[in-house]
Amino acid sequence: MPELPEVEILKLSLNKNIKHAKIKKIKINNGNLRYKVPNNLNKVLTGCNIKKISRIAKYLIFHFNNEKKLLIHLGMSGTIHLVFKKNTKNTNASFYHLSSLPKKHNHIEISLNNNYKMIYNDPRRFGYFKLLNKNFINLKPFSDLGPEPFDPLFNVLYIKKFIKNKKVNIKTALLNQKFVSGIGNIYANEILFYCSINPLKKISKLSMKNIQDIVNNSKKVLKKAIFFGGSSIKDFKKIDGQSGNFQQKFKVYGKQDNKCPKAGCKGILKKIIISNRASFYCLECQK
Repeated sequence: MPELPEVEILKLSLNKNIKHAKIKKIKINNGNLRYKVPNNLNKVLTGCNIKKISRIAKYLIFHFNNEKKLLIHLGMSGTIHLVFKKNTKNTNASFYHLSSLPKKHNHIEISLNNNYKMIYNDPRRFGYFKLLNKNFINLKPFSDLGPEPFDPLFNVLYIKKFIKNKKVNIKTALLNQKFVSGIGNIYANEILFYCSINPLKKISKLSMKNIQDIVNNSKKVLKKAIFFGGSSIKDFKKIDGQSGNFQQKFKVYGKQDNKCPKAGCKGILKKIIISNRASFYCLECQK
C-alpha cells in the first residue's frame, strides 16, 4: 500500500504536470472499485480546471475551479499514470505501457486539455474515487485521522496523552491512523529501528526518550523517503514510471536474518508477525 511519502510524491508530480489543466472527458471503464465510482463524475467535473492537488495522510484531493473536490485513495495497488499524447518517447517511457501493467486494470481515464491523459490503474480495486463537499474536512474519513508526523500537533504531549492506560504495542499504534496518519507498515518498521524500540513494546511502557525519538524519527524517515522517491516494493512507482529507491536505504524492512546495520551492534534481524503485518527488528539493540 502506498504510504505518506509515495502519495506526497504523486501530489508533487501531478501539480507539476496538470495543475490548471481542464478536464475534457472522463471515461469510466470499471466503476466497481472499493466503493462504486460516482455516476455523475463525468457530468460534475468535465469542463472544470484543476486548481491544485493536495494531500491529507494517504488521500489525494483534487480541487477544481467550481469548488468541487475529488478524493482519490489508492488502496493496496492503485497507481496513477500520466500519458503525454504528443511525445511518443515520453509515453513509451511510462510504466503504464509495460507488460507488467495490463490495460484491463485501467479503470478510469481522464483526458485533459494539455495533451495529458491521467489513468487510474488498480488490479485489486481497493482504491476509490469520491466527490467531496466544501466541509469535507469535518467528515469521515478525515475526521477520524490523527495528526501527521509533520504536524506540530504530533508531539511529546500528544503521544503521552494518547498512550495513557493503553495496552497495545508500539508497532500496532503507529499503524493506527487515528493515532498518527500516513505511516504504514514499511515506515513503522524503519522508524522503530532508528528509535531502538522493540515493536512489541507496550506503549504504556515508553520512556520520555522513546517518545521524543518517535516524534523525531518519524519526521526523519518520512523526509528521507520523500527525498529518495518513495519505496518500490511491489506496486508503487512514481508517476513518470520510475521506481522510487528508498528501499535501497532500508535498515530492517525485508532484511530478516541479516546482521544489524547499526554500528557496533552484533545482533541479527528477525521477522515476526504483529497484527497480521510483517515486522522486522534487531533482537539485540531494539529494546
